[in-house]
Amino acid sequence: MAIRAVVFDIGGVLEITQDLSPTRSQDSITRAWEARLGLAPGKIDELMRDTWIGGGIGTVTLDEVHQALRNRVGLDPEQVTAFMADMWREYLGTANTELIEYARGLRPRYRTGILSNSFVGAREREQEAYGLEELVDQIVYSHECGMAKPDPRCYALVCERLGVSPEETVFIDDYAPNVEAAREAGLHAVHYADHATAMAEIEQFLERT
Repeated sequence: MAIRAVVFDIGGVLEITQDLSPTRSQDSITRAWEARLGLAPGKIDELMRDTWIGGGIGTVTLDEVHQALRNRVGLDPEQVTAFMADMWREYLGTANTELIEYARGLRPRYRTGILSNSFVGAREREQEAYGLEELVDQIVYSHECGMAKPDPRCYALVCERLGVSPEETVFIDDYAPNVEAAREAGLHAVHYADHATAMAEIEQFLERT
């Protein structure tokens, strides 16, 4: 079956984060803040765990995240602003320019999309930083759809919104369990390591059809 769509992850793929892992980048920020506040390592995540999870699937608002940082961690308003600025800087990373331009060049021959495990507030910040809404046809954020990879419903949803079947879709992600879940859902999948290899693997799928 001909490939009609290519779908990209964001963090560690279209955006290069500190170590290709948004979670580990977040860990580096919370460890630094724990040291600054005199808290034991892991304490912020312990206090905020349900809020981090809720932010990822949209069950809490960004204001509620800020409130939890004040009430649970004991940050004052200025510290909340500084903490979140650090978190967003790590979250956004830097543009993977080569892969972004490759994705741009796939249109209009192919439908293109983004499927991202995200955090409440991410769409606005990523749009401001990278203009992702103009890059692809559809963006599926976990905090907006209420479910996260590797949930198979995520892959079905992005295919539905693009108007293609899983068998007509190539998906690119840097996290192996998400890649495997995509394959189990019927998509072709590329495990991202670097932009040159990823683009070559995508092209192999496209050339087969």
